[in-house]
Amino acid sequence: MGLQRVVLLVGYETVKEALVDQAEDFSGRAPVPFVYKATRGYGLLISNGERWRQLRRFTLTTLRDFGMGRKKMESWIQEENICIYSEKMQKEIDDVIGQTRSPTMEDRKSLPYTNAVIHEAQRFLDIAPIGVPHCATADISFKGYIIPKVSMITESEDHWDSPWSFNPNHFLDKNGNFNTNPAFIPFSLGKRACVGESLARMELFLFLVTLLQHFTFSSPGGPDIVDISPEYSNFRNIQRRYELIVTPH
Repeated sequence: MGLQRVVLLVGYETVKEALVDQAEDFSGRAPVPFVYKATRGYGLLISNGERWRQLRRFTLTTLRDFGMGRKKMESWIQEENICIYSEKMQKEIDDVIGQTRSPTMEDRKSLPYTNAVIHEAQRFLDIAPIGVPHCATADISFKGYIIPKVSMITESEDHWDSPWSFNPNHFLDKNGNFNTNPAFIPFSLGKRACVGESLARMELFLFLVTLLQHFTFSSPGGPDIVDISPEYSNFRNIQRRYELIVTPH
């Protein structure tokens, strides 16, 4: 990557072995120059050592205090908005929740297709294809190789039947029930996993279900003209902009 040699971890089992089984060895954050220049080494994303440990403890405590229980957090999240369209999701939501009461996280187990679409969107969009680079905290022996201290390490995986297609069936069994997949790691794994994962999962579900209860989203030119490939792709996948028609449901 530029002049820096990089170790790429490929496959779910390899990523898990590094970030979970050898979590301490791979818990460092690589010094990405442009990010370091913007943050000066501060912030939860890029910091290391004792500074990072204190920031993570503080963030986790703050998120717990902010939530003050799932019910209160659900009420707060229900006031926010996002936009997405799916007739099948809308029908499932109508059948299970209707259009009068607000959704709760307890509804998720009764909305397998909706839950599968949310998971597939996160998998397929893949905002940061190589993740935020880790670095080795010491000279490491891993899978028969020696990885020197402060080597930059990125992650990848290849654990899907049709990885380049948007397919909610990746998260559904043959009976249409929601099926977890261990390779689904949009929030990373191990000590550097996203501290806001629980909040983000709750937001995605409650925002989407609330919107589809009350609105229908469609494309002016029909679904066939929508291009879901990234407009630009390098360290990040930059998604395209779309025009939407929003009508009351």
